[in-house]
Amino acid sequence: MTESYPVTERSRVRRAHERGSHARADVYAVLDASPLCHVGYVIDGAPYVTPTLQWRVGDRVYWHGSAASRFLRAARGTPVCLTCSQMDGYVMARSAFSHSVNYRSAMVFGTANLLEGEEAIGAALRDMIEDFFPGRWETLRPMTDQERKATAVLWMDIEEASVKVRNAPPGDGAEGDYPVWAGVIPIRTVLDAPCPAPELPADMPVPEGLAALVASGRLR
Repeated sequence: MTESYPVTERSRVRRAHERGSHARADVYAVLDASPLCHVGYVIDGAPYVTPTLQWRVGDRVYWHGSAASRFLRAARGTPVCLTCSQMDGYVMARSAFSHSVNYRSAMVFGTANLLEGEEAIGAALRDMIEDFFPGRWETLRPMTDQERKATAVLWMDIEEASVKVRNAPPGDGAEGDYPVWAGVIPIRTVLDAPCPAPELPADMPVPEGLAALVASGRLR
């Protein structure tokens, strides 16, 4: 496996190319930091974009939905584009034109596949829970056959991918003598203090794994 994805007409970064990368490590870093993704398909000539949670195992990305979804069934075998992004700050410049955003974004391309077999689906859903909340699966009520049958899992092998990242102050330093505040207002997306379910016993503590995840500052 090469260190970078191939650069193609579809994945090449055209604007602000100095912010772009096709390195696998850079792509993985954005995917792993961004649980929420948007998956774009074209079905029967019409475009659709679905927000959902994604998780990665090596070079393969998974997402899930309802097994009753006509849309997900129709997506099988079709080209897809999956995107993830994180906003890291508002960039406040000296002119409206030069305002910007610090961000991390990944765009990956592949072919949607529908995972087959209840055992494989169960294993994939276990991977999802363990990816987000390590150690939690074994503490949960076992999944029922009905729940497993009601859940569809799709996957794609990443064929092409690109990342763009901006992490910089305003680019209008030449106008630094203009009397207006300029700089970056950081944005952080973090987990907050857990809120217990109403029926939870008052003496039941937050599991150590979840407490550690909240304290880490990561989303997973």
